[in-house]
Amino acid sequence: MAGNTFGQVFKVTTWGESHGKALGVIIDGCPPRLPLDQSDIQQDLDRRRPQGGAPSSTRRREPDQVELLSGTFEGMTTGTPISLLIYNKDVESKTYETIKDIFRPGHGDLTYQRKYGIRDYRGGGRASGRETAARVAAGAVARKVLEQANIQVRAYTLELAGVRVERVDLEAINKNPFLAPDLDAASRMQERIKEIKKSGNSAGGIVEVLAQGCPAGLGEPVFDKLDADLAKAVMSIGAVKAVEIGVGLAAARLLGSECNDEITPQGFVTNRAGGILAGISNGDDIILRAAIKPIPSIEIEQNTVDINMKPTTISVKGRHDVSAIPRIVPVCEAMVCLVLVDHLLRQRTLK
Repeated sequence: MAGNTFGQVFKVTTWGESHGKALGVIIDGCPPRLPLDQSDIQQDLDRRRPQGGAPSSTRRREPDQVELLSGTFEGMTTGTPISLLIYNKDVESKTYETIKDIFRPGHGDLTYQRKYGIRDYRGGGRASGRETAARVAAGAVARKVLEQANIQVRAYTLELAGVRVERVDLEAINKNPFLAPDLDAASRMQERIKEIKKSGNSAGGIVEVLAQGCPAGLGEPVFDKLDADLAKAVMSIGAVKAVEIGVGLAAARLLGSECNDEITPQGFVTNRAGGILAGISNGDDIILRAAIKPIPSIEIEQNTVDINMKPTTISVKGRHDVSAIPRIVPVCEAMVCLVLVDHLLRQRTLK
């Protein structure tokens, strides 16, 4: 297994590198007769592109225009593999020539070199966040299937550079460049990011994903638990370093009486479980949070080694995000969509 394919029934295989000619995804297992055209996919890709007015975003301006090559006829899916293509247009590889033999701290340069004995040093190659465009494209197709089942998935910035939202207003998400559900917090995020960018540094944060309308019963009893698959899916995103569901890490500090969600004939009183019990959805909202590390490409000089393991220093120049947030928000959303649709289709085979 090469690790480029995800899912059991709704399978996606992504391909492509940061500075290659193109990248894309093949989707196998999408149900037939699903209304689908390029605009359905494009709207999610547009959310992943650099947000206007966000000082955290890269100066690389990719149009990310998707081409739907196969798997549809007369605006409907046919049940055959769907192939999606996205060309790289705004590539500047020359900035990587001077550091091609130096391992950048925080990147996959050293590990890719150790694993394969060769690596595409231009923009990180396959390890680049650019790869996530293909995930978002696949997630947009998964979202269409979920919508038919009345399942809605929304993600937003919960925290950025130490600034945390104080309220969650879903209507506010698309009214600020950080995709935060709190406009006051978004304003503070903007000021903080400007300070960090000026210093040549980068910042991390937290993304929260909310899935509503998910029926009870999705997930498998042991190794394919729904929360386990969600954690794996979101952790497969390069910048994610931790995932928690429901109260998450806070559960370790609670008593049983504080952690349990009591049950009434009307449903659960609270939702500390985050919508999942024993690895199976319980019908409540699924709540997941992902901890995002700072972008490793920074201008501040750092110690490292070159390809011959000789000590040197590096200051990374070029067009880099100050934070993966907000562009990683739709990526987290897409991965949750992929897991939910895969388990939804698996559950349908039992009936």
